[in-house]
Amino acid sequence: MRFAVIRFGGSNCDLDTVHVLSEVLGVDTDLVWYRDGLQRRYDAVILPGGFSYGDYLRAGAIAARTPIMADVISHAREGGLVLGICNGAQIAAESGLVPGVFTRNEVPRFICRPTWLRVETTDTPFTRLYRRGEVIRVPVAHGEGRYVAPPGVIARLNRERRIAFRYCDTEGRVTPGANPNGSIEGIAGILGEGRNVLVMMPHPERSSELVIGSEDGRRIFESMIEHCQAGTTRQR
Repeated sequence: MRFAVIRFGGSNCDLDTVHVLSEVLGVDTDLVWYRDGLQRRYDAVILPGGFSYGDYLRAGAIAARTPIMADVISHAREGGLVLGICNGAQIAAESGLVPGVFTRNEVPRFICRPTWLRVETTDTPFTRLYRRGEVIRVPVAHGEGRYVAPPGVIARLNRERRIAFRYCDTEGRVTPGANPNGSIEGIAGILGEGRNVLVMMPHPERSSELVIGSEDGRRIFESMIEHCQAGTTRQR
C-alpha cells in the first residue's frame, strides 16, 4: 500500500500530511512534485492545503490546470482514493472532481481556528471509522472556504448522501453561529459521485495527534488505510 501527497508551488501542508501518514500511521508515502506527474500507481492521492500559486485568479484555479491533475483524475476514475484538504479541496473542485466551488468567506477575512464537525455519512472509504452524527474537532485555516453550488446540486448531494461533514456546535447542531465561512447548509466536506473522492476545508492532518490538541481527524486517514487494506492494492 502506498499513498502520494502532491506538492504544488505554494503548498504548505504537504509535509504535515506526509508526517501523519508515514510517521504516525506507518504508511509508505511519496511526496510528489507536481511537474513529475504520477510515475506509479497509488492506493490514495492527497491534495494538501496551502496557497498554490498564491491563489491568483481563484484559489486552486492554476493548480487545477497543471498536467498532474489529469493523472489524479484518471486515478479517481479507476477507483483510487483522492482526498483534497483546504487548498486541495479548491483544486479538486476546480478540476471537476466534485460539483460546486469554494469561494471567499462570507466575512471576507482569513480564519484560523478549531471548528466542530458533524459526521453526516459513514458508508465511505474516508468516514467508515466514525459514527453517523458524531461530533469531531478539526481546525480550519482559509480565506476562501465558503462552499457554494446551485440548489439542484445541493439537493442531489443530500439525496445521494454525499455530504460528509457539516459545521456544527459542540452539541451537533448545525447553526449559523457554528458556520465559520457561510457555506451553504454548513457544508464542510463533500464526496465525489463515486464516493472515492472526498474534499473538505478543515485540516485533518492538524488534528491527528493529541500533542497538537486533537486526534479526531486521524480516523479519516485510518479509514482510508483500512479501506485500502480490505481491497486489492493498486500500486506497482
